[in-house]
Amino acid sequence: MPDKRTHRGPHPADEKLFSADALSDLRSAVADYSLLLTKGYAEKGALKLVGDKFSLTQRQRLAIMRSACSDEQLVSRSRRCIVPENLAGRAIAIDGYNVLITVEAAMSGGVIFKGRDGCFRDLASIHGTYRKVTETIPAVELISQFLREVGAGKALWLLDSPVSNSGRLKTLIGELARKNNWNWEIELLLSPDAELKKTDLIVASSDSVVLDGCKSWVNLATEIIKNKLPSAKVIDLF
Repeated sequence: MPDKRTHRGPHPADEKLFSADALSDLRSAVADYSLLLTKGYAEKGALKLVGDKFSLTQRQRLAIMRSACSDEQLVSRSRRCIVPENLAGRAIAIDGYNVLITVEAAMSGGVIFKGRDGCFRDLASIHGTYRKVTETIPAVELISQFLREVGAGKALWLLDSPVSNSGRLKTLIGELARKNNWNWEIELLLSPDAELKKTDLIVASSDSVVLDGCKSWVNLATEIIKNKLPSAKVIDLF
């Protein structure tokens, strides 16, 4: 059956899974998982230990996995993070799907989690196919508005070419950029992560693999949600 949803909003079970009653266990799980990562435990095994301890569902475990990090990761990410005020005149490389989907989710009432490293992350998944939603164009426009307000320079959007409809999204973003005279370039790459980890540009992403490998980064989606979407459903898990 085709996916006919027009919003990237909350999962039907999220209200219960991430209710106030569940938060104590979820925060303890993030702390425990972060501790195990710090001690060198393998991610998969550590997540199973913690998830089983607190009897977490798969969706709750995904939230824990995306919200935790080791002490070493926390220090390293913090050291290389660029605050928005220091973006003036500087070019950035945007992890396209990562940033766009998080902003879309926040705009449509999806649950957003604040992790140990301060990043806001969602639980949305595109499963190999990007589906344009009602919030797509407003999200792109909001990203542009924020970048203009902080005076950022050129923005290079990187999209995963293996994801279906990436070409359509590239065209959509490109048309918006040309119409509004945004200094943007959009590229389709087989592996944006590899490029993001080696570029000298400031990287906009909350992907842990990218954050642990890039030279510098800005917490773009988080700053946009904090400053532009005050009604977003943000849950602090640490």
